[in-house]
Amino acid sequence: MDLGLRDRVFLVTGGSAGLGLATAEVLVAEGARVVLSGRDRSRLDGAAEALGGENAEGVCADNADAGAAELLVNTALSRFGRLDGLLVSVGGPPPGTVLAAPDEDWRTSFESVFLGTVRLARAAAAKLGEGGSIAFVLSTSVYEPIPELGISNGLRPGLAMVAKSLSAELGPAGIRVNGLLPGITATARMRDVAAPDTTSIPLRRVAQPAEFGRVAAFVLSPAASYLTGAMIPVDGGRTRAL
Repeated sequence: MDLGLRDRVFLVTGGSAGLGLATAEVLVAEGARVVLSGRDRSRLDGAAEALGGENAEGVCADNADAGAAELLVNTALSRFGRLDGLLVSVGGPPPGTVLAAPDEDWRTSFESVFLGTVRLARAAAAKLGEGGSIAFVLSTSVYEPIPELGISNGLRPGLAMVAKSLSAELGPAGIRVNGLLPGITATARMRDVAAPDTTSIPLRRVAQPAEFGRVAAFVLSPAASYLTGAMIPVDGGRTRAL
């Protein structure tokens, strides 16, 4: 199946590792070019080199910074001459309960996870044309809370409603907006939380990042041209909510 990604250009935040990099790998393999962002220069350089220097550009940027969104959009336009889509992936907030999380953790997480995502979507939408696509990497906590991830449980459902609202606002311009809800996936984030209980997953295993990346690339691609406003679990069936 041809996803129609050849020569298209995508921004991928959190693109130096994990789910962002896994998505970038599929996009580039399908003929797209990517601008990756992250906070670690050496990891970004390594990721961009692995993807092919002519296909990828790494930009040091923190989603929490007010200027990061414009920097990334402008880099895509100056380096590759166009922008066709955006994947917002960002490291999760610190683990812990709602009661135990200090105000500072809530503030910094809101800036990075929530407001940073809104800024990126706003900046990208201003440059996307018909056929453009935006996807937020969220969590299955959109549907049901995850123990010991109180801050994430608070922020992710709100971003899901932002995505739904944007899908209605941008739909008349032919721009699609969706949410991706990864479950337990073999990334560095998995090491920060409790050991996974695979008995709660119908497929009885954790996901590999590439399994998420293939779904994300499809959702971003023209092959998913009538898919918008959707929240798509990539969790091996673990979420029981409809």
